[in-house]
Amino acid sequence: MTTPVDAEQAWKDLQRIRVPQERVYDEMERCASGGPGATYTTAAIMWVFLVSMGLDLPKWGVWLVLAGYVAVLLGLAVVYNRRSRMRLHRSRHTWRSLAPFLAGAVTTGGTILLSGHLVESLELPFGSLIQATASAAVFVLFTGPANRWSANTLRGAAAQRARADR
Repeated sequence: MTTPVDAEQAWKDLQRIRVPQERVYDEMERCASGGPGATYTTAAIMWVFLVSMGLDLPKWGVWLVLAGYVAVLLGLAVVYNRRSRMRLHRSRHTWRSLAPFLAGAVTTGGTILLSGHLVESLELPFGSLIQATASAAVFVLFTGPANRWSANTLRGAAAQRARADR
């Protein structure tokens, strides 16, 4: 038994379903590639923290600076998370959502360690300034492209799922 299908009505139904989905991906891409404010702010906070770590602080001062650094980063995360209007379901996140975070941590951490070792071995003056500047620069150069890469794949992954469902 077959039911007659009105092609025009079927097309309208398809568009009604697809357009909101496209808006979700457009918003995700806009958030990922939009303003570099969070990246530059995070890099500046990291730069100040690394410079202050180069000072001869007592142990309690180091812990105080570390606690302040973590508190400011958490505050920044809360502020930028509240600005984002998108709330993707966790099933929409793929390995590409986590990969830039882990790769950025490894890259930035490696830069901090390597530049610190280089500064110590060469006994450069103002070593913490050099270490902080190099690390912040690597962070800024890595973060923007990595976020865009991870967000651009969401639309492609949805298209693959739609083809697989057919």
